[in-house]
Amino acid sequence: MVTPEQERIAKIVLDAAFEVHSRLGPGLLESAYQTCLLYELKERGIYAKTKNSCRLCIKE
Repeated sequence: MVTPEQERIAKIVLDAAFEVHSRLGPGLLESAYQTCLLYELKERGIYAKTKNSCRLCIKE
């Protein structure tokens, strides 16, 4: 079940994502959208981190 707070945050995130996409349009690198989305979220009071890195070993 989704709480009202989760619903509120989800709406903010979706609105910010739509704002970024409508301003930038399609075809840019993911990093451009990511940077702009983080800015939009911060402007709306939501603080988020960028992708976390993790170490992977494909050969021993």
